[in-house]
Amino acid sequence: MEHRYEYLIIGGGMTADAAVGAIRERDAEGRIGLIGAEREPPYERPPLSKALWKGDQDVASVDLDTRRHTLDMHLGRRAVALDRAERVVRDDQGDTYRYEKLLLATGARARTLPFSGERVVNFRIQDDYLRLRRFAVEGAHVAVVGGGFIGAELAASLTDAGCKVSMIFPGDAIGAGRFSDGLGDFLNEYYRERGVDLRPGRTVEDGRADDEGVTLKLSDGSELKVDAVAAGLGVEPETELAEQSGLKVENGIIVDARLRTADPAIWAAGDVANFPSLALGHRRRVEHENAAISMGHHAGCGMAGEDRAYTTQPFFYSDLFDLGYEAVGDLDARHLEVVEHWAEPYKRGVTYYMDGGRVCGVLLWNVWGQTDAAAELIAAPGPYDGDNLRHRIPMS
Repeated sequence: MEHRYEYLIIGGGMTADAAVGAIRERDAEGRIGLIGAEREPPYERPPLSKALWKGDQDVASVDLDTRRHTLDMHLGRRAVALDRAERVVRDDQGDTYRYEKLLLATGARARTLPFSGERVVNFRIQDDYLRLRRFAVEGAHVAVVGGGFIGAELAASLTDAGCKVSMIFPGDAIGAGRFSDGLGDFLNEYYRERGVDLRPGRTVEDGRADDEGVTLKLSDGSELKVDAVAAGLGVEPETELAEQSGLKVENGIIVDARLRTADPAIWAAGDVANFPSLALGHRRRVEHENAAISMGHHAGCGMAGEDRAYTTQPFFYSDLFDLGYEAVGDLDARHLEVVEHWAEPYKRGVTYYMDGGRVCGVLLWNVWGQTDAAAELIAAPGPYDGDNLRHRIPMS
């Protein structure tokens, strides 16, 4: 079957939902088509590792209600071929889609453990949450592999849900490379106090899973037997369709400041897009909710005729037991100078990530309502240092 659309979106996540909304605000009549690999329509992803584990809402609550807009959704299908000359996309079921303007919002896929099984969950999508939920019941022993953003959230959420949690990660501390050494050490102790079994400095080399549970073989030669495994090992951008079509790909799909590819009929946004940060002066790819939504909205506006640069600073947030934080810009403790100001050490404070007197990122640790101020600092040329930043962002 052949379909024809003024606007075609490949991807069924938060980026796609934001793009649909932006297009409809500007064009009430143009036909919109959406191809999504998942069976579900677009939904909020952050609750999968946070709010849904609290038990006061179910998966139906994360639906973004994209159907409130007039569009055709082709779900449970994967786009497998893109002919840019003919402006035609083909899916894995043989249907074709002709477009005038195309958005690649294909997102990213989870990196995987070196073995598989029903109780082994490489955590990323709604189906992963539902499968893990079957095994992560109160009293179950769950291994969380990875000490980054998703791993830290899952370990806290599963512990609060009554699971025994073992957390395995290669660095010395939770958030290594993002947080300062002192904050990382504090988080290690904080998680241990809440009953989490930490296994830092280790990786999962192999394992086996059966109907009874999972046995992990760790890099230090030890074995760990658990009821289920949840891996948060980061993601890889889904660039295959762009590569097949001849678009430039380098750690994501290369786009300009307006989120357009080298093909004037094609935009890319969300996890998959490598875009120029005008404030920071370099290219980047961002894998967080705020970027997915803001980039999707911006691309949708561009497809509907607006012509302006994307300047939104990346923003993300997390909840770790009773702690919470918001962050803007680059949080790279390995390559940037870290300047910490604490109202109460590791309980409430602001951390600045600096490069040559320029603020590149801001971590607001239990400090709320200051993301706009942080974004303004990143956009400003400076120069800044530890002294003149001391009271720039209130910590009250």
